[in-house]
Amino acid sequence: MPLVTSCLASATENDASEAPGEVRIAVNGWVGYQASAAVLTYLLENELGYRTEHVQLDEDASWRGLDGGSVDVIVENWGHQEQMELYGPGGTGGAADGGPNGNEGIIGWYIPKYLVEEHPEIGTVKGLKKNTDLFASPQSEDKGVFLGSDPSFVTQDQGMINNFGLDLKIVYAGSEEEQISEIRERYEQEEPVLFYFYQPQWLFEDFDLVQVEFPEYVEGCEIDPEDIGCGYPEYELNKIFRKGFTEKGGDAYRFLDKWQWTNEDQNTVARMIADEGMDPEDAAAEWVADNSDVWQDWLP
Repeated sequence: MPLVTSCLASATENDASEAPGEVRIAVNGWVGYQASAAVLTYLLENELGYRTEHVQLDEDASWRGLDGGSVDVIVENWGHQEQMELYGPGGTGGAADGGPNGNEGIIGWYIPKYLVEEHPEIGTVKGLKKNTDLFASPQSEDKGVFLGSDPSFVTQDQGMINNFGLDLKIVYAGSEEEQISEIRERYEQEEPVLFYFYQPQWLFEDFDLVQVEFPEYVEGCEIDPEDIGCGYPEYELNKIFRKGFTEKGGDAYRFLDKWQWTNEDQNTVARMIADEGMDPEDAAAEWVADNSDVWQDWLP
């Protein structure tokens, strides 16, 4: 099993202690990312003979880890152009774009289909504005509750609420797991719930959800974080490498550079972990056993 740590060491410390044959993977707080990291770890260890270390960090801290030398790779990056400007070739130079990981990222606001069938107008932001009382709760001071996930995730929800004049208050569940638990409880009782959600995400296979329609994203519409008059962009999710790893990472770097898989691949492993309760290593082993035609092409 990979070592799990949350330490952010300095570049000097890591340059001195970094062991040959070790790969340090940042692991962010959602199960899809964990699924990707588990499969890559399994193959690095069992096919290429590397040791791996999982460094549990939020998204911003992962970039600092790359720049400081304590992390070799982020395997699922959601945009973060400001971080690339800070740490990439035009900034400190510690981070390098590793190209697509094959996943298509979608973030949006979602409502169960049963609620839209009762109130068809709430499928658009104009209709939602007239019906925020459907989601009212004492915990939100009688405003409609907008259920967020982990507050460290990529979000522009408050700016959208401000721009469209929505009588909503964001209530963060705290983590993906806690958010899914609350969504499931509401869904099974056919209660109103409005929430931030994203793909790839295995739960879409279980629940019939409708994405609220906002004006389409155009470049620059989110420039003022307090006043955002558009929905989220679509993301071509990518890998980010520590610059030194691209130069000295050997077969591990070449393997990760070639790696790409689909949303369906990720969802399959994520479901095994989150829904079926499998250990990530066991879930990865099962996927690897069933998909040699996919991962053989990643090997250097």
